[in-house]
Amino acid sequence: MSLHKPPTVSKKQVNRAGDTLKSTEPGHKQYDEALEIANQWRLAHVYPINTFQARLRKMVRKFPGSLVAQRLKRMPTIIDKLDRHPNMKLSTMQDIGGIRAVLPNVKDVYKLVKQYESSKRFTHVLKDKKDYITSPKSDGYRGVHLIYRYNNTLARNSIATLYEGLMVEVQIRTKEQHIWATAVETMGTILDQPFKTRGGVKEWNEFFALMSSAIAIVEETSVLEEHKDLRPFQIYQQIATMAQKIRALDLVSGYSYAANIIEEKYSTGFYNLIVLDTKGKTVSITSYAKNDYEKAVADYSRREQSSGEHEDVVLVSAGRLKSLKQAYPNYFLDMRGFLERVAVIIAEVQEVNTKGK
Repeated sequence: MSLHKPPTVSKKQVNRAGDTLKSTEPGHKQYDEALEIANQWRLAHVYPINTFQARLRKMVRKFPGSLVAQRLKRMPTIIDKLDRHPNMKLSTMQDIGGIRAVLPNVKDVYKLVKQYESSKRFTHVLKDKKDYITSPKSDGYRGVHLIYRYNNTLARNSIATLYEGLMVEVQIRTKEQHIWATAVETMGTILDQPFKTRGGVKEWNEFFALMSSAIAIVEETSVLEEHKDLRPFQIYQQIATMAQKIRALDLVSGYSYAANIIEEKYSTGFYNLIVLDTKGKTVSITSYAKNDYEKAVADYSRREQSSGEHEDVVLVSAGRLKSLKQAYPNYFLDMRGFLERVAVIIAEVQEVNTKGK
């Protein structure tokens, strides 16, 4: 199979399909037709993100312990984002195709960002830069996002011109920021709460916000605005209090080891189709070679449409199984790293309180 699948639908058709997916219930003919167009548009982003990830892997060699992963945005997530942003058009959604670098520390993050911004041989057009480390999101999310318009003028063949104008999002974050972000996604999946968009149970949102500020203290960056009047130990105390209130340690530890791989058609594939059954707490992985991307995406779309209420489906690439688990711990219900950090904070608070008695 060929490695490229350029857009075969117009932006007008894509936007109309996005509007239909928002306004029409699944099962209708119009919905199915719109879904097919949206899938074609999503599929077109495979080639650009492959180009980006190949370069990114070379760039992060200077940062030992780094991790690179790529993914196509899940269709339910695409539709949900269109619902939450009524003025957004599907053709201009910036993160359908995304790659991510997880680096050891904040200093390395900004070194990599500088490499992107200063490279003369990087011809893609930077359309937007969002520094959520300097100015974290209100929910506590941190990282740097670089939004590029694909424009590979140095390509050795004419294929690259077919993708000109498509958007690719590069996410760069530290290991600590990654552990926090994936823990938010994991608990949101388990509890069926939209924590990622700051919806759901208020106490859990407050807990994650406090943990974000705790990470900022360790990384010597800005705590959230709501915590700026608190000393570090006061933030730790509030974490310990909130953790007890929502039984965070019990819940997180209870789920951290619950997901088992029950169907591992996995080698060292380029693409990996992951299906998480949140009810059965099981994960299945199907691996595909790089030149089998059309089958991978076709299986992805088919599996999405047939997935049950308690299933999450995603198509990603991160190399070996160990790297896959590190890049996407939320699909393995793995919050051990986050649990360790919460436990350390609580132990420190208890030690200080004990000494003070």
